[in-house]
Amino acid sequence: MHVVVNAATSADGKLSTRRREQVRISGPEDFARVGRLRADSDAVLVGIGTVLADDPHLTLDDAALRDERAARGDEPNPARVVVDSSGRIPLDARILDDAATTYVLLSADATPERRDAIAAAGAEVVVAGDERVSLPEALDALGDRGVADLMVEGGGEIIHSLFAADLVDELSVYVGSLVLGGREAPTLVDGPGFVEDFPKLSLEDVRRVDDGVLLSYEVLGR
Repeated sequence: MHVVVNAATSADGKLSTRRREQVRISGPEDFARVGRLRADSDAVLVGIGTVLADDPHLTLDDAALRDERAARGDEPNPARVVVDSSGRIPLDARILDDAATTYVLLSADATPERRDAIAAAGAEVVVAGDERVSLPEALDALGDRGVADLMVEGGGEIIHSLFAADLVDELSVYVGSLVLGGREAPTLVDGPGFVEDFPKLSLEDVRRVDDGVLLSYEVLGR
């Protein structure tokens, strides 16, 4: 599976404010780029924190992109994936509607009752791991379901977990022209962080987009 992490950060590396409120960081040119990246992906993945904070839909706004996918025999929208170890996803979350297939990745720690409720709300439940979702197992399961190209849109905790498991192939970061600040504000890669054996990157491209810059990296691993 090919995994691309895509995110937009402030100039000081923040994904949002300390209140976890969504901030418009990029502009129309970058929105179009992200739409194209989604359209070329089999699935788009986020962590449960992103769902709880933003209630994203993760569908394609551009009808032409949906038509393009349908013309090549794919569903109009890529599948949506939520990493949610204990099953905290609200049953009325927009990501559970019928606009696209949704996979909710749970650990064995999620109760059978909660698994059944999430499935009844419209998701395909995938159980991988014991107390926390095992991302290698989960991505293998997604691969068995036809996901070859996976786009990751955040947040910082799940991005850290993917880097820690050596599962990321590419990293694209749009750096906007604003400063958010805040020691409690989420960053591109949160979690416990790395104190040695750091993930290594190779800078492949630097491009001005809107009023910011797009940095494209190949991930070399740890």
